[in-house]
Amino acid sequence: MKIEEEMRLKNKVAVVTGAGSRGIGRGIASAFLAEGAKVVISGRTRSKLEHAAQELRAIGEEIEIIPADVSQSKDADDLIRRTVERFGRVDILVNNAGIIIRKPFVEITPEDWDALFATNARGSFLCAQAAAKVMIQQGKGKIIMISSDSALVGIPLLSAYSSTKGALLPLVRAMAVELAPYHINVNAILPGAVETDLNRDRFADPVWKAEVLKRFPLGRIGTVADIAAAAVYLASDESDWMTGQFMVVDGGHTAR
Repeated sequence: MKIEEEMRLKNKVAVVTGAGSRGIGRGIASAFLAEGAKVVISGRTRSKLEHAAQELRAIGEEIEIIPADVSQSKDADDLIRRTVERFGRVDILVNNAGIIIRKPFVEITPEDWDALFATNARGSFLCAQAAAKVMIQQGKGKIIMISSDSALVGIPLLSAYSSTKGALLPLVRAMAVELAPYHINVNAILPGAVETDLNRDRFADPVWKAEVLKRFPLGRIGTVADIAAAAVYLASDESDWMTGQFMVVDGGHTAR
């Protein structure tokens, strides 16, 4: 346990979407709790959130679950409203909720396209808008979008997914400029390939893993902790003079 004086997010209130599964969202929630934050985790499935909260309470007791489908404006508004009712404010929003569909470009259906944009782009917009309204009244806040390195480079089978992640980047820049007078920082993290419970079976295939590793000069797949560390920095006071920027955490993939 960290000494309280050293906690970088002590008493900050954070909302992390897409935190029900053992992936980047839960890793960020865990890191925030370890740094003294009060954390609301959200996702579509209550049972997954309850299981996640049970595990996370070993790190910090100040955690609440609020189920939400972020693609629905009512759910996004309720997520932020209920957070304020529980903790009195919202200091940090991490828009991590997302889905992925891997298909050849010529096989992507309009339904695939709409489903991806509904969660990955529309959901991030709705939650950010709801949180920004609260943060404007507070006079301070941090909004972090989880994009992807696929927003910057072409990756086969991810044309629709990467389009949703690319859509977040101009949104970040425009929001950052517009919300700067209210001391609201808006930035994005662009992870490379990160091993989680959702894809661990794929990485268990040595042939597939070896092919993926060719993309990364640092010679390894990313971890949830790699992304969580970046999120802690962007959520903390240390990043107060950073806004409208894209933090690429990808093992050197996009440097090639």
